[in-house]
This record gives sequence, structure tokens and C-alpha cells, in this order.
Amino acid sequence: METDTRTRALTIFGIILGASMITSALIGAGILYKIKSYDNDLSVTGSAKREVTSDRVKWTSSITRTVKISALKGGYAQLSRDLEEVQAFFKEKGIPAEAIITSPVFMNENWQQYATAETKEYNLTQTFEIQSDDVVKITDVSKNIQTVINKGIIFQSNSPEYYYSKLPEMRVELLSDALVDAKNRGAKLAESTGGKVGTLKSASSGVVQVLTPNSTEVSDYGSYDTSKIQKEIMVTVKATFSVK
Repeated sequence: METDTRTRALTIFGIILGASMITSALIGAGILYKIKSYDNDLSVTGSAKREVTSDRVKWTSSITRTVKISALKGGYAQLSRDLEEVQAFFKEKGIPAEAIITSPVFMNENWQQYATAETKEYNLTQTFEIQSDDVVKITDVSKNIQTVINKGIIFQSNSPEYYYSKLPEMRVELLSDALVDAKNRGAKLAESTGGKVGTLKSASSGVVQVLTPNSTEVSDYGSYDTSKIQKEIMVTVKATFSVK
């Protein structure tokens, strides 16, 4: 009698353990299977991604002169000459003037711990922003600024930022693909339990992730990497299907 009781206990434990392992596997795969009172619902998350090439670039740069308060007039004159040299450089590289946004001169104090009224220095800065569809050209120019620097100009070049202008259209296509992926995932799960996926009952889209290829740095709020020309766009869809 004691042996039978122990055997039944081990059998029940085995069933519970097996069910727990199956549940854990489903959760780990990102698949949730919900059973309601009157019908069965299957909720799954599908995803879709596509690699694209950026078709828009933004490049910012700046020129700076540092002068004492007594030499501000001369500093502005020198910055004006620097501006002419930089504009000539952009023109030589084939960048049209209408693609360049030039800021007014910005002046701020160059902080020094023991500066006096006579020794105080100020930074005079002017920035340039270039937006273009010619990604290759602007990228190349941003890497070859030595001719400007060789003229004694303090020219700072920031890394270009890359964008994909057709993102809204791409998102619609990927949402459709992600929904198909969700249905395929649901079908495989339903088959494993002897059921079939029925009609779509609800669907909600996740945020858009614009990543570097093969990146895993996703965000709950979406992300948009601008550091690389090649990008990987990914979207997710959470869908609920009836199960027959």
C-alpha cells in the first residue's frame, strides 16, 4: 500500500513537472497561450526586419577663434576670413550653397580659473549644417578636411548622421510581414496541441527599431541609430487568434 501511494505521488509530480517545463518553454519563446471561459485564444508576437541603405545625410561642422576681449574686433575679422575659406572648400567639393545652413556667430567665455578682465578670452564660433541626398559625397568630404586645417583654420567636423527617408512606407510593409510571422508562429503552436489557428481577433504594433545590422540594442521606446549608412529596420506585432 505504501509503495502504491508513493508511485501515485511520483506520477503526479512528474505530470506537474512536465507541464511546468512546457509552460516555461512557451514563455521563453515569447509565446503566450490563453484559455478563456468559452473559447481558446492564442496570443503570439511576430516580427519582421529588413536591411536598408540610408538615403539622407546630415553633417555638422564649425569654425572657432579664441581671442581676448581687447581683440574681439580682430577675432571677428579673422573668423570672417575663415568663413570665406570654408565656403570655398564646400564649393570646390561640389556642395551647393542651398544645402548649407550657416549659423550666426556665437560668442562664449573661455573659462579660466585665474583670469582677469584683461586676460579673459572668448570663443567665437560659427557652425555649418549640410543636409543632402548624396550620402557618398558628404561622407567623403567629412573625412577629407585636411586642406582647410592646413590653412590654420580651427575646423571641427562631427560624424555625419544617416537617415532613411522612406521609413513610414517601410513600416507599413514590415507590419504586414510581422503579422504573417505571428500567424505562422501561432499555427505551429496550435498544431502541437491538436488545434488550428482561426481568425484574427486583435493586433497591436510595437515600436519601430532602426538599428545597425545585427544589433541587439533594442529599446521599449524605439530606437533610431544614425551612425551607420547601412541600417536594419525591425517591427513587431502582437496578435491574438482564435483557436479551433
